[in-house]
Amino acid sequence: MAGYGALSDVYEWLIGDDKLTPADAAAAYYGDVVDSLPPNARVLDCACGTGQLAVGLADLGLNVTATDASDQMVRRTAKLAGDHGVSLRALRASWDELPGHLEDSTFDLVFCVGNSLGHAEGAAGRQTALEAMSRLLKPGGRLVLSSRNWELVRSAGSRVDVRDRLIRRNDRDAVISYYWQIAEEWEQEHFLEIVVAQLGPDGSVRASSERLSIWPYRYDDLLAHLQTVGLTMQSTTFAPESDNYLVVAKLRD
Repeated sequence: MAGYGALSDVYEWLIGDDKLTPADAAAAYYGDVVDSLPPNARVLDCACGTGQLAVGLADLGLNVTATDASDQMVRRTAKLAGDHGVSLRALRASWDELPGHLEDSTFDLVFCVGNSLGHAEGAAGRQTALEAMSRLLKPGGRLVLSSRNWELVRSAGSRVDVRDRLIRRNDRDAVISYYWQIAEEWEQEHFLEIVVAQLGPDGSVRASSERLSIWPYRYDDLLAHLQTVGLTMQSTTFAPESDNYLVVAKLRD
């Protein structure tokens, strides 16, 4: 489940242009959710990736903990925090390990964004992940979760998607491609291979790739899982024709 070992060094090419900096990443999500938090509120960013969101939240004055199952991602998050002069706690932990590292009922807000929940292994893995995150919330605390619309992903079948433009990062260009291997049944393991082909100024190409396991889920299944762990839907951007959506769920008092 950790994954992203090969991609951690080139992950900036996979981040949208609107979320490249910590300030942009925080602005993309905080809105009314973060604005309503008290000063120095405790926030957890699960599956933090390279830390743009976590560092952006810390820069807003929040008390941030960032976790990821990938050692490389945790290291990049800690380095980014140092580069921006903000304080946060970064630790390697998968969802099932969270209760062993963090105390129950201590966070005002938990983020699980970037389609990360799809890496939890099947229905049981999603249940474990959501239960661990809900346990860490204070009564009335909220979970912010973003996801691909897996119904649309599956309906398109196995395929290769190549970005229709060059991605520019740090004055260098890359071509990004995604190879989707869609299983016959929802409950089966799916695979996504991501290739980042960096183009050198001399015409050379350096490729980094990683094959990731995916266990997709229906939107209605996610709602059912949220309810079973004591979370009630506060807001959602889900639409059948949209590629991605964001949900905010509140832990019942």
